[in-house]
Amino acid sequence: MTVIRRGSTEDRSKLRSTLHLNKWAEPMSTFRAIRVHQVEKSFQSKFEDLSIDDLTPGEVVVRVAYSCLNFKDALAVTGKSRIMRQMPRVAGIDLSGVVESSSDPAYKNGDEVLVTGCNLGELLDGGLAEMARVPASAVVPLPKGLSLHEAMALGTAGFTAGLGVKRMLENHQVPELGPIVVTGPTGGVGSIAIQIFKRCGFEVIALTGKKAAAEDYLRKLGADQIEDRTTLDLGKKPLEAARFGGALDNLGGETLAGLTRNIRQWGTIASIGLAQSHELTTTVMPFILRGVSLLGINSVEVPREWRLDVWNKLAGDWRPKNLSDIVRRTITLDEVPAACAELMASSVQGRYVVKIGG
Repeated sequence: MTVIRRGSTEDRSKLRSTLHLNKWAEPMSTFRAIRVHQVEKSFQSKFEDLSIDDLTPGEVVVRVAYSCLNFKDALAVTGKSRIMRQMPRVAGIDLSGVVESSSDPAYKNGDEVLVTGCNLGELLDGGLAEMARVPASAVVPLPKGLSLHEAMALGTAGFTAGLGVKRMLENHQVPELGPIVVTGPTGGVGSIAIQIFKRCGFEVIALTGKKAAAEDYLRKLGADQIEDRTTLDLGKKPLEAARFGGALDNLGGETLAGLTRNIRQWGTIASIGLAQSHELTTTVMPFILRGVSLLGINSVEVPREWRLDVWNKLAGDWRPKNLSDIVRRTITLDEVPAACAELMASSVQGRYVVKIGG
């Protein structure tokens, strides 16, 4: 990663000290950010000093307190895949912080807010920066019951898990149908989904390829059963024994196809990720003979009323009891590149929160 600086280290230190003492000081003339560029056919992230005018347009300027790391962020920062639809862009699909200024009357200086998804860090400049400028339509007032740090312990992962649960419940998923299978349970979405389902009264089966290493962690989150994905036989017939009430799947591919064959009548599967594969080879039998529903979960472009509802639930009835347990570590902006490399190596259990501001 290349480092670009404007101004001396001493000047930057004095600036940060002044801002720490005067939280509502004038906006930073320049601020630090992780920005991704396209260099021919490759992608490169750099630390840069930017100004507000360098950012994509938006009505609300936010002094960022925290961000977090998701798989999309890891792809962008490591240059493994093109996540940004336009470049250069500041990385980071999530942020929480304090409103610095707003041309939208819904927000005023000093308001605590969060932003997740809404094309942040993809089409728009993102949250891995000391300052952000975002559309007012993307901003969510920080719900009562959550701190700025806790909001990023949840982040897009928590919101996605919550949205998946919301859609499943609205599709008549009830505990009486049987246990919910959560795949990819050691990741951010899976870790939070386990806790939300438990809060809603469901029995939860964690299906993981890391059973030996993750069992204690998953038990602590509330998983009732832990199954080894590498040995669990989901069968090959169009319909197998109906043994699960529903599922929240982060994998896609063969695992998702196998789950469709094993869901009980009227059960629901929320499809959230493709960590195993983007392909899905199955039959229509589970859908037309058992009434199984397959719901797609897109956490980026979500009706605003849904977004507000999910966040209010995450701060209230769905708030994970063990939220602190899913935070692997709170890191600094300087530590982001190394943490993203760990995420890409699939060696991370839980979430990284990134502390950026005061």
